[in-house]
Amino acid sequence: MNRLIPLLTVWLVVAALVVAAPAWAQAPAPAPAAATTEQVEPRNLSVRLEPEQVRIGDPFVYEVVITHPKDHRYELKVPQETGDFEFLDQTRQRQDGQDSATTTFRVRMSAFALGSVAVPALPFDVATPEGPKAFTVPGRTVEVTSTLPPDAEGQGADLFDYKPPEEVPIRSWRLVLTVLGVLAAALLAWVLFRWWRNRPKHVEVVPALPLDVRTRKALDALKAEDLPSRGRVKDFYFRLSEIVRGYLGERYGFEALECTSSELMASLRRMSTPGLPEDKLMRFVSESDMVKYARADASADACRDALAFGYSLIDTTYVPPPPPQAPDNAAAPRVQ
Repeated sequence: MNRLIPLLTVWLVVAALVVAAPAWAQAPAPAPAAATTEQVEPRNLSVRLEPEQVRIGDPFVYEVVITHPKDHRYELKVPQETGDFEFLDQTRQRQDGQDSATTTFRVRMSAFALGSVAVPALPFDVATPEGPKAFTVPGRTVEVTSTLPPDAEGQGADLFDYKPPEEVPIRSWRLVLTVLGVLAAALLAWVLFRWWRNRPKHVEVVPALPLDVRTRKALDALKAEDLPSRGRVKDFYFRLSEIVRGYLGERYGFEALECTSSELMASLRRMSTPGLPEDKLMRFVSESDMVKYARADASADACRDALAFGYSLIDTTYVPPPPPQAPDNAAAPRVQ
């Protein structure tokens, strides 16, 4: 009996570790995932700041020109931590050549620190025929100067304080009452308009079809249009990719339509997705990106296989929701 107690204790500790192992395996680890992304080098890279010296708070342009293979597509990811900079907007322009392409990114930003300030590095997602890769442009240095001249204090060009309030004489209250009446009438009209727009309306609620039925109907409609035989392969892949992403987003509860290809796969890997054919999905996403963005061609058999993958994805991953249960205090059926 004395030997049996230590053995039972060891067995319980081992069982607790086995049960907790899946939770450790599913814990998010963003840093290692980013480190394992394969880097790609473009054929040529040109970086330019316009202007190289800027006043604090004034916008300037960070231009990056990348020459790369024609079947690659570069997408800029704005860094989450921008330090002393504010990203205002960005533009992207691509020009294809015979065997290569040139993509130009113009990022408009402003700095809020004086002196030589390092611009953050710019990360890129790269879609290639081998799968998603990454590329990073190292940061550059911009000289940020003050908005005041060097001799501002000596010349008296310093900042001024607020002026104290001054009295404004009003000869009559008629204008004030008129303005108040106009404001009251405008407020009343606005309230009536809001009431009219939000008044209760009789709307017949039609129960939504299950997710698998709606997705199959969308695939059937796309199949009936037969876009590849009409020379619209790119439109076919855009539509099919949107249907597949919409199904995955609603099935697993995340914004799949707003994700890049790499973000889509990373989000699915962090979830419990029994039956999900990850390799086939990765090939489908890469093939779709090549057709949609790199102007790659796809045969009729490839389009047929891609559509068949959409149907098989529903068969292997969809789980019907459980039927609603009756409440505990529901009346029992009468027995005659």
